[in-house]
Amino acid sequence: MTDNIAYLDYKILEDFMIDVFKGIGVPEDDAKICAEILIISDLRGITSHGVQRLKMYYDRVTAGIQKPITEIKILSEAPSTALIDGGHGMGHVAAFKAMEIAIKKAKETGSAAVAVGNSTHYGIAGYYPLMAIKEGMLGMAVTNARPSIAPTFGIEPMMGTNPLTFGLPTDEEFPFVIDCATSITQRGKIEVLSRTETPAPEGWVINEDGSLASDTVKILKDLKEGKAALLPLGGAGETLGGHKGYGYAALVEILSAAFSNGPFLKDLTLEKGYKIGHFFFVIDISKIISLDVFKKIAGDICRSLRNSKKAPGQDRIYTAGEKEFEIEKKIKKTGVPLNKSLQNDLLFMQKELGLTQYEFPF
Repeated sequence: MTDNIAYLDYKILEDFMIDVFKGIGVPEDDAKICAEILIISDLRGITSHGVQRLKMYYDRVTAGIQKPITEIKILSEAPSTALIDGGHGMGHVAAFKAMEIAIKKAKETGSAAVAVGNSTHYGIAGYYPLMAIKEGMLGMAVTNARPSIAPTFGIEPMMGTNPLTFGLPTDEEFPFVIDCATSITQRGKIEVLSRTETPAPEGWVINEDGSLASDTVKILKDLKEGKAALLPLGGAGETLGGHKGYGYAALVEILSAAFSNGPFLKDLTLEKGYKIGHFFFVIDISKIISLDVFKKIAGDICRSLRNSKKAPGQDRIYTAGEKEFEIEKKIKKTGVPLNKSLQNDLLFMQKELGLTQYEFPF
């Protein structure tokens, strides 16, 4: 342990999360899906959506806000499309099964789109394109969420952080995966900062009076009360392209809600159960062009970008998915970093569920 940071082997942490999910009533196979999605997030360095979220799911299930057993229903289906009811269970499970259906259909028809309604938070969006990449396909995943982002020229939280996520294979060791919110940052990063009372960079969040906020503990409280909002990619106004981030966030909201006939914007509240929607799209690359040709060109583009002229003082240019690939190799060796607040969460759940088989180094 260093400076209140403990490092835990990722396999032990994944097993612990499986047992936590099982302990609150999630079936074993589903618990494994949920835990895998969370640990992949931590391995890729996306700490906002890994074990940091475990207590949130624990609290929501134990409070009856969402169901531990995910009973999905196919509401409509065609050769290349489907609409699924997620049963208001574990969003990870509904999304995993939806992407499986999309991949299967794309193998048959060339491309497929699957919408999911009546679902819940599904973890790291980038996990689902990775499923398509393993099959030599391009994958897209989007989801709406509880209101956080203000529209350009507005101050009211209206849209979720609404990630617009794509992934595709290359001929390199790692695929190209762009997984990011359509806001400057996501609520999860503010939650991570708040655990150590670290202020947010000015320009991430706007107050209801139009000023910029930085106190992360207060921001989380004000977000719940509608007194603060995350700014879209590009920030406030149009000068730096804030209207573009706003437009992409609105696109995700429409894809997630309109295809699933689900609630949207201010109707995605705790009181109404966070019945969010997801949308997945998959293309079987080999149905258009040789997969090897596609991967080679995609790789050439990434290599050309990384080898381009660098700004003064910079020694490296990255392409999407590269940092995550390198972080994963590191964390598999060092373990997943857990701050004091996270350690306390794990100890709380361990005690509540009687998981005495785990001996943590904190």
